[in-house]
Amino acid sequence: MNNESNGGAADILISFYGDDFTGSTDAMEALALNGVKTVLFLVAPTRELLERRFAGVRAFGIAGVSRAMATDEMERELRPIFAALRAMPSSVVHYKICSTFDSSPAVGSIGRAIDVGAETFDNQPTVPLLVGAPSLRRYTLFGNHFAGVGAQTFRLDRHPTMSRHPVTPMDEADLRLHLSKQTEKSIGLMNILDLSGDEEEVKRRWSANLEAFPGVMLFDALDEPRLERVGAILWEESNENGMRFVVGSSGVEYALAAHWRTLGLADPEAALLAPRGPVDRLLAVSGSCSPVTESQIRHALAHGFVGIPVDTTRMLDESEAERLQAELAAQASNVLKDGGSPLLYTAIGPEDAAIAAMKRKLEELGLPAFDTSRLIGARLGKLTKLIVQEHRLSRFAIAGGDTSGFVTRELGIYALEAIMPIAPGGPLCRSYADDPAFDGLELVLKGGQVGKEDFFAKVREGK
Repeated sequence: MNNESNGGAADILISFYGDDFTGSTDAMEALALNGVKTVLFLVAPTRELLERRFAGVRAFGIAGVSRAMATDEMERELRPIFAALRAMPSSVVHYKICSTFDSSPAVGSIGRAIDVGAETFDNQPTVPLLVGAPSLRRYTLFGNHFAGVGAQTFRLDRHPTMSRHPVTPMDEADLRLHLSKQTEKSIGLMNILDLSGDEEEVKRRWSANLEAFPGVMLFDALDEPRLERVGAILWEESNENGMRFVVGSSGVEYALAAHWRTLGLADPEAALLAPRGPVDRLLAVSGSCSPVTESQIRHALAHGFVGIPVDTTRMLDESEAERLQAELAAQASNVLKDGGSPLLYTAIGPEDAAIAAMKRKLEELGLPAFDTSRLIGARLGKLTKLIVQEHRLSRFAIAGGDTSGFVTRELGIYALEAIMPIAPGGPLCRSYADDPAFDGLELVLKGGQVGKEDFFAKVREGK
């Protein structure tokens, strides 16, 4: 292995930075399910912390919020983090993105992240890019990306959520064309045919594609066997040629873990994830407007949860925000005192009139659309902290990728560890915090596209 070795931290197989919180827990889960002990941090950990409190960890991540940042702000966030990850002795460093490629030239630019990463890890011939994750029903074919919803699979520019995303709408399914608006690097492709056939032939095609000197190399992904082929390429390049920096979805973790299983570096039988059992009350907070979350909210309200709508127009108004927080906390407290489970939500689905009202409020205040995640997320975080602390709740759930990041930061949690699968990409986690009130809590951070309609009920039941 080309990477340096130094103490217990030298056994780290992979480190990653997630561009949103739920995506970060998704990557952590992919590793944990394969028996790779993983911890997710809110800030870059030191070697001393890893070795002192997290002995035996083979992977770690940093949960970020760069997906919700303007491009220049992203760069300021990522440069020191990439430098810190380069200094750590992990074999692979992964910039983890959403499997629906949420990004634009102005917000959450994956191209800018690639540019910064390529400058930091400047000794590799290309930046590998893997977005597909078949286990999550995300597929890339001849460079075009697809995502499953319910029983159907949509090309990304026809996806019911991503084609109408309020901040980063996807109007192009060819990831090369979409990415070319965000970076000047050339983009090559290892397509589905390149990944087919015997192992030596795949290696030959990989080498041939590198001869064009692409700044980025996108991989197709359709099924598990060819995903494992990608994992083999990434691992061998890391160990033989020092190609450490990789960009992609949790497909990167699934691909590497598939290859690690053949090497004896990963073992699903060693995964220590088990049912936790029910809690009598569950706080759920949703900042997601996806149709998947809509079905989950409606199911929850029909199965014992008590809905509490959050007026985001008042939450954005400085003169109203504190009064609204007190009102919402009181409503949630009344539900909890009666033994119920409150579900606070900013919208029920993409057609909720609350979304249009929020946009009008943003225009009135002169705020850009991407500021909603930060402003509302921070407010929801303060509200969640107040409720959890007052009622000493042991478990809660947050829906919405950007919302989850801002909420968790407000709670003073510095690390998470997956303890039980709930749905692919949304595991139940244990928190680590200096404040005893938030240390050891169980929580789920759920992206908008994650889970079946009974998701919140499953979190409450812990099975």
